[in-house]
Amino acid sequence: MSAPAQENLLSGIRVVDFTHIFAGPLCTQTLGDMGAEVIKIERRETGDAARRYGQAAGEDDMSGPFLALNRNKKSITIDMASDEGRQIAKRLILSADVVVQNFRLGLMERWGLDYETLAAEKPSLVYCSLNGFGHEGALAHKAANDLVIQGYSGLMSFTGEPGGDPVRCGTAIADFSAGLYAAIGVLGALQHRERTGEGQHVRTSMLESQVSLLNYFFAEYWLKGIVPKPLGTANRLGIPNQAFRTADGWIVISVANESMWQRCCAGLGAPELAFDPRFATLPDRYENTAALQAAVGELTASRTTRECLDGLEEHGVSCAPLNSLDEVAEDRQLEELGAFLDVPRGDGGQAKVVATPLHYSRTPLSVRHGVPALGQDTDAVLRDLGYEEEQIEAFRRARTV
Repeated sequence: MSAPAQENLLSGIRVVDFTHIFAGPLCTQTLGDMGAEVIKIERRETGDAARRYGQAAGEDDMSGPFLALNRNKKSITIDMASDEGRQIAKRLILSADVVVQNFRLGLMERWGLDYETLAAEKPSLVYCSLNGFGHEGALAHKAANDLVIQGYSGLMSFTGEPGGDPVRCGTAIADFSAGLYAAIGVLGALQHRERTGEGQHVRTSMLESQVSLLNYFFAEYWLKGIVPKPLGTANRLGIPNQAFRTADGWIVISVANESMWQRCCAGLGAPELAFDPRFATLPDRYENTAALQAAVGELTASRTTRECLDGLEEHGVSCAPLNSLDEVAEDRQLEELGAFLDVPRGDGGQAKVVATPLHYSRTPLSVRHGVPALGQDTDAVLRDLGYEEEQIEAFRRARTV
């Protein structure tokens, strides 16, 4: 991700960001990285609750989760409970191209800022709504977060060790998948508007997004009635396909076909294992899973991680060390890819964050704004909307902004 040197993909697009926590902010940050001007509306005094989330949260309203999901944004604070605050927000929206919001159903309607109301005045507006359980059905108003959706979607039922308790996926996968689908939806709607001049309402949800990531599990269920169960690190698409302990750590090995199985055995110094009648074909290996796992595990445990990797890689077998996060943070491959960024913080500091993993040859992503302090851009945005200094000061006295 580069410094701005040319027009970006979404240069000239203004996004009004009514999002908070994880899903919505990932969507709007992605649009911001692509060049959109993103104006984040936050509550006075408290702001986005994610400012104080996580183990590294402090008194500066710049938690790890907030830093990770809010670069390339301006922050303005508005009291949306006040008539004047809602009027400011509407004026801002009517100056914009896109609105993204992830409130529970009904709130934007109560504020008079729902799609139907706004589209009547600005038909070209692209309006994206995302929530937990979707916008139709009996559960549409149900409160949700990532854990709730992981449980409801079925994901946790087959995550974990065989016979063990259900396990939550280690990252906020339901939040992040919804945020990415929302960004895709906005980009598609902007392309439609480019052709026709028409805006539209884009809707997605954490539940639908999470279920979409389980696509082949559902396909297998509808084909053969297969209900997945916990397999630890294993994957039933191939075998061996899991983590194995080494003499000094762990590796992951993924064998895709018979040829690779033979090469895997050779890479671990036991070519004869490939022709053991218990393991000769994929059905054989499935039938004798426990014995195969024990046999491969014995081979890896007798070697260091590096020795295992060297042998497997020499034979073209898919494998990798099982890294901890601190090891990945110092990884040379990711450094060469530009996967990590140093971005300015609104409080004057610097933050290291993960980049959006897209590389465009003509319109590279860029960092034009850092992660904003709460309300740091309020006055500038109000001036841009045509408010005079006296009006802005009156808004402050009334605690509207």
